[in-house]
Amino acid sequence: MTSLSQEAGSAIPEPSTPIVKDANSDPSAQEEKPLPKLTPHEFRQYNRMAEHMDYFHNHFRSTWNIIHSACESKKRPNGMSIRQFIALGQQFCHQLEMHHGIEEQHIFPVLAKKMPAFKKELELLTQHKQIHKGLDKLEKYLEECEGGERELRLEELQEILDGFGKVLWQHLGDEVKQLGAENMRKFWTLEEMRRLPM
Repeated sequence: MTSLSQEAGSAIPEPSTPIVKDANSDPSAQEEKPLPKLTPHEFRQYNRMAEHMDYFHNHFRSTWNIIHSACESKKRPNGMSIRQFIALGQQFCHQLEMHHGIEEQHIFPVLAKKMPAFKKELELLTQHKQIHKGLDKLEKYLEECEGGERELRLEELQEILDGFGKVLWQHLGDEVKQLGAENMRKFWTLEEMRRLPM
């Protein structure tokens, strides 16, 4: 993931407007014309960030599923000690916080130059804030269990997870959708895509 921040200093050209408008219609009633079909190579270029992001998101989904399934079944995965299970939850929190930190510092500001969904006041960053409230509770709970201040109870852990699970899963999908080829091509040229920090 360090490659995201290393490339973040790349100069990004000023926004252009590749959306095709119907010049013959009334300017107040202009509609977008369908964009030409992408070649397989163009699709891969435009979809690169979505694939990269989904790789990380699938890791978070997988770890969440292990932890949440244990809560639902009231049983830790076979062969996993309480200490290992707590460590898995702490690792999930740490990695997701780091992932969001890189996005907020190095990725979103660049994308926000052209893409409204990545501007500070809009939904994706609001989702980050809601997720982090849940992560803070989860981290605190796991630290207290690790330190022996409280006993790990899977029903309590599930309640914490369910408190932010819906917004987390929605966010993991929404972000990748925004970075998908058909959306990215509305805002960026192929040359610009090659210089985006991811």
